[in-house]
Amino acid sequence: MQQQREPTASESYFWPSVWAIGLHVLVFGMLFVSFAMTPELPPARPIVQATLYQLKSKSQATTQTNQKIAGEAKKSAARQTEVEQMEQKKIEQEAIKAAEQKKEDAAQKAEESKKADETKKAEEAKKADEAKKADEAKKTAEAKKAEEKQLADIAKKKSEEEAKKAAEEEAKKAAAEEAKKKIVEDAKKKAAEDAKKKSEAEDAKKKVAEDAKKKAAADAAKKKSQEAARKSAEEKKAQALADLLSDTPQRQQALADEQGDEVAGSFDDLIRARAAEGWARPPSARKGMTVVLQIGMLPDGTVTSVSVGKSSGDGPFDASAVAAVKNIGRLTEMQGMKPSDFAPYRSFKMTFTPEDLAL
Repeated sequence: MQQQREPTASESYFWPSVWAIGLHVLVFGMLFVSFAMTPELPPARPIVQATLYQLKSKSQATTQTNQKIAGEAKKSAARQTEVEQMEQKKIEQEAIKAAEQKKEDAAQKAEESKKADETKKAEEAKKADEAKKADEAKKTAEAKKAEEKQLADIAKKKSEEEAKKAAEEEAKKAAAEEAKKKIVEDAKKKAAEDAKKKSEAEDAKKKVAEDAKKKAAADAAKKKSQEAARKSAEEKKAQALADLLSDTPQRQQALADEQGDEVAGSFDDLIRARAAEGWARPPSARKGMTVVLQIGMLPDGTVTSVSVGKSSGDGPFDASAVAAVKNIGRLTEMQGMKPSDFAPYRSFKMTFTPEDLAL
């Protein structure tokens, strides 16, 4: 609440002075109006009226008497006028006195109004002071309450922060314990995995060694078989040629046909043997699998095309058989064959099994 300013002495007497001046102006105005509106009095008449009769002949005594009467009448009229003037003056004096009394009453009322205003202002100032004090007390109480609330909030926040910090510390501790346990478990798992891998590596190494031994034995057996087959074929060829040269034409023709069948069978075995040399056994190859390959060749023994005619049902085995035949490249043993003997090999089918390729 805004504090009211105390009026100065000049401000305190300003309005009473204005009221007093206004009241005097009003009184003089009323007097002027009353004088202007006063009805005109009739001219004073002599109390003693004398009738003069002019006689045709007047004596000196009569004239003097008449003059005397006229003089008395004038005096009487003058006295009447003076009385009337005195009454009029008395009325005016009473009017002035009433105006002055009215003026005094107005001044008294103004003074009383001034005192009432001063009392009212004092009461208002007192009320304003009391309101100000009450407002200040209220503000003080509110400030104290706000300060207490702020302190309570600070204490609450501090407590929450301490609780939060304690929870975080606990969580960190638990996380560290969990991480420690996990590290130990991971170390155990890693040690077990390393041991397992080491064991597997040793097993694989042993298996590789065994497979290498088996492969070496198989390769030795295969080479031995291939060498025996080659020698047998050469012996058969030589025998067939000898038979052809030493027998009759009919016998030679029969022997040539028989020898052609034998040569064809030997070339099938030769192709299987050469394919087995370049075959890489896939892990999925099992006994009992059968793949039929469509093979194309040139008269000089060059393998021109290899495709799967009938799949074994195992893609890696089929692909390994195709790659093994392509790796043959060229069979020089087929050079010099008769066109009739080579004709079946221009495009033919051949069946392979893992047992055949493992020879």
